[in-house]
Amino acid sequence: MHELSVCQALVQQLEAVSASNGGGAVELVRLRIGPLSGVEAPLLQRAFPLAAAGTVADGAELVIGVADLVVHCNDCGARSDALPNRMLCGACNSFRVRMVSGDEMLLESVELATPAAAPAEML
Repeated sequence: MHELSVCQALVQQLEAVSASNGGGAVELVRLRIGPLSGVEAPLLQRAFPLAAAGTVADGAELVIGVADLVVHCNDCGARSDALPNRMLCGACNSFRVRMVSGDEMLLESVELATPAAAPAEML
């Protein structure tokens, strides 16, 4: 299960994002994963709380969206959606295609809690 190491790397990114934005706790994380990324979303969902425990992302919600598999045809120049087990041009059915997207794992957004305000000085 390499998803745990993927989540540990993700938590490092979240800590850097939090530190560069005032240090608030991470409340929501949105990822986009392509069907050929090599990452299993259900395993990532299960590994995330383990990797995030005791960090700024402890208790954060992880939302995973699926990226489309898109190819560019080297024969006709069309750009079309494809299936992981059938990477053909949607326009001319050529197998001479180049993958444009579908193998990525992107950190789309992070929502941080507002850091607690410092207590006002006593008069």
